[in-house]
Amino acid sequence: MKYAIPDGYVSCLSVYDTQKAISLLKRLFEDRLGALLNLQRVSAPLFVDEASGLNDNLNGYERPVSFDILRSPHRAEIVQSLAKWKRLALKRYGFYPGKGIVADMDAVRRDEDELDALHSVYVDQWDWEKVILPENRNLDYLKSTVMDIVTAICDTQETMQAIYPQLQALGRLSRRVSFITAQELEDLYPDFTPKERENAYLREHPTSFIIGIGAPLRSGKPHDGRAPDYDDWALNGDLLFWYEPLECAMEISSMGIRVDPRSLDEQLRASGCDERRKLPYHRMLLRGELPLTIGGGIGQSRVSMLLLGKAHIGEVQASIWDEETVRECEEKGVMLL
Repeated sequence: MKYAIPDGYVSCLSVYDTQKAISLLKRLFEDRLGALLNLQRVSAPLFVDEASGLNDNLNGYERPVSFDILRSPHRAEIVQSLAKWKRLALKRYGFYPGKGIVADMDAVRRDEDELDALHSVYVDQWDWEKVILPENRNLDYLKSTVMDIVTAICDTQETMQAIYPQLQALGRLSRRVSFITAQELEDLYPDFTPKERENAYLREHPTSFIIGIGAPLRSGKPHDGRAPDYDDWALNGDLLFWYEPLECAMEISSMGIRVDPRSLDEQLRASGCDERRKLPYHRMLLRGELPLTIGGGIGQSRVSMLLLGKAHIGEVQASIWDEETVRECEEKGVMLL
């Protein structure tokens, strides 16, 4: 599904004010998120050892960008997310239950199949992870964490609209979260694609969290792909907001309670990825040597779009675009950074 820039679109902020606003909202949101989830900001890697098993395989078909290093025998991969690295870092740093980390993550998704108003080959997100207790591995804890993230986003929006009154024309995001499982969503709209289901549901429930991403539904297909070795497919989900400028559901965060040894074993087998059991990270996890955690990624450019009312992600990040996108933006008066 390709998202088009609406006719007659005019940005609420100039390019100069947009840059100032992005810088401010990122500081505001990161501080608020850290306070609500008890997160400590840490430095994060841009690349990891290819043989470590730490890189995220996403849906399984995306090719990571890799390169050799002159003074090292290792081959490096630019991270696609920090899901596994964060969990290992929490063990190495000695964090206790209830405390976590948040880091800036920059990634390259070379196999992004759509370059449009919401999708870019460059990905920037707040990657966060927190140590939890065994009794926290349940849907109630997941939902509580989701509501804290929504609070951080909505609080940031209120502050931004107080500083930039012109943003008030965008309206306020709903703080009320509608929780629905991917199976319930499929049952509601059995003839729709997953993206069509999201759009139909979010029109009526403008802040929603879809639970259960990765496992096959009764139709035989998952709502969306999810690597088998970081989220527990029964305890994860996607946070979405209805985005009026593009008339679509906008995914802001993919997150969840992470696999424990049992769920990792089951998901590796179900996805045909048993070869990963030999990787250092996976051996540690299967032996129960890593802390139980919850975590996810929150798109920085997506949050910037959402709070600043932008019609194209290229207005809030610098990337490379195909000729069709460049031409459309020029015709609609949208300046790509």
